[in-house]
Amino acid sequence: MLVFPNAKLNLGLYVTGRRPDGFRTLESVFVPLPWCDALEVLPAAATTLTLTGIPIPGELATNLCLRAYELLQADFALPPVQLHLHKVVPIGAGLGGGSGDAAFALRALNSLFQLQLSAESLESYARRLGADCAFFIQNKPVFAVEKGDIFEDISLDLRGVACKVIYPGLHISTAEAYARVTPRPPRHSLRGALQQPLETWRHTVSNDFEEALTPHYPVLGDIKAALYAAGAAYASLSGSGSAVYGLFPGAEMPPKTSLPTEYQVWDGQL
Repeated sequence: MLVFPNAKLNLGLYVTGRRPDGFRTLESVFVPLPWCDALEVLPAAATTLTLTGIPIPGELATNLCLRAYELLQADFALPPVQLHLHKVVPIGAGLGGGSGDAAFALRALNSLFQLQLSAESLESYARRLGADCAFFIQNKPVFAVEKGDIFEDISLDLRGVACKVIYPGLHISTAEAYARVTPRPPRHSLRGALQQPLETWRHTVSNDFEEALTPHYPVLGDIKAALYAAGAAYASLSGSGSAVYGLFPGAEMPPKTSLPTEYQVWDGQL
């Protein structure tokens, strides 16, 4: 079975408080981004994981795809599988690439072995792998709260909006990003702001990580300014960075920017 785990974007992100377990609470809207990895799952004599594409740091045993298999195997005595992940989505970019890989592994195993797990059951497994993994089970725009793992429906129409995502090759750890943010109440109603015309979001939809990180990483501000100079109606850091994206309504493809050519860029329609 071959699947293509996609990334996600955050439309706004407010860090609103701290939970008793140490996690922060947040408000954000998650939307799928069709920048994809490739994951193959095949029956095998022994369970193995192989990797190609962008190098993934850490031991193979800690890879989220393998951990997803182990979660289901513990409850369903799954036979061995060969997992192969070709990594394309940048790591440490705030795009949820690893979380998407884990969720798509759960989905693929559920289908391959006909486990008949509901979306709600798969989300429960996904939450054990990471805060935003559960988003990728149903993979549709949601209003996310708590740790980013509890979802509410939201009406959001991004048809006809082109997007450019720029990753400068800067890895910002989640721990560092949260250490630089002071929780506070949202300055605007995120749900209400996103119901307004996209051209107004520049003044009402923000990402708390962007404000906290840009003074330490000026390249984030440089990319955002370049996207606005290219005609973006809205530009923002995604997640805790360091990818920055711009939205261009009414465009089939976003225009070019004057940024360094070594940056990784994704262009397309949302």
